[in-house]
Amino acid sequence: MRLAALLILASAVTAHAGEITIERRPTVDLKAVFATVESLHETQARARIGGTVSSLSVEEGQQVDAGQVIAGISDAKIALQTAGADARIASAESELQLARTEYQRATELLAVGAGTKSRLETARTKLEVAERTVTALRSERGVLAEHGGEGAVLAPNNGRVLKVRVTTGSVVLPGEAIADIAVENYVLRVRLPERHARSIKAGDTVQVGPRALNAADSPPRTGTVRKVYPRIEDGRVIADIDVDGLGDYFVGERVPVHVATGRRDAYVIPREAVHRRLGLDTVTLKDGGDVVVQLGQIGADGVEVLAGLRDGDQVVW
Repeated sequence: MRLAALLILASAVTAHAGEITIERRPTVDLKAVFATVESLHETQARARIGGTVSSLSVEEGQQVDAGQVIAGISDAKIALQTAGADARIASAESELQLARTEYQRATELLAVGAGTKSRLETARTKLEVAERTVTALRSERGVLAEHGGEGAVLAPNNGRVLKVRVTTGSVVLPGEAIADIAVENYVLRVRLPERHARSIKAGDTVQVGPRALNAADSPPRTGTVRKVYPRIEDGRVIADIDVDGLGDYFVGERVPVHVATGRRDAYVIPREAVHRRLGLDTVTLKDGGDVVVQLGQIGADGVEVLAGLRDGDQVVW
């Protein structure tokens, strides 16, 4: 007897776990649009010297780090110039050694009275000239070595390679683009009709739908409007949306979003108050049983009811 009473009480509690009185209240009007994954900044890895692409170590879609070598450029003239500089250095060092010997001999002869001061000064001058010549040639050799090292094309920033513009064996000029790189800072870029330009602003919350390419592994999320661009292009206002976890998305991939475009009065009830029966959406009234309703947009605070309810109705679940 007591057990039956407890069961009846439990069922009553379950049936009336929630209750809401229907009345119109302000709600955000959401517009469903598609946003595209964009990089805030795109940069290019460029050749610093002209020559032939001897190596290429990246491909489209690959992640790169700042300073990583992505290609190598070789110039046969640099090797020839380096060999010529080495030969000139060797010749100048021989002349330096001869100047040192002459200076030492002139110093010894002057010490024993067999030489002249003028000869000593001439030998000293030749020695200084030879030393400075060797120093200058070594500096030129260092410039050539640095110039050859500039054949390594470096990634300017961390990011993902969008496009490789050359192949191995291509001839490039100084400053020519080798690869396009999307810097690691992705946003969702949305374009709305210009009539919504005044209703969208930085800081607004945006509902981001599941990823179309892999909806099962991409649950709905929320984002925040980062920036609304002041220029209207082709009758559309452009805004950027910050969303976490866009690193594995394709640049240019389309993602469904719901953007707030205004406010209006509507009937909104909790999602758990709606039941799906025989292909129809129904809710339970406290005094009138189940009624069929027509649902509208689904927001963070509940689901909108377009038809089936009126002011004062009490919905229970």
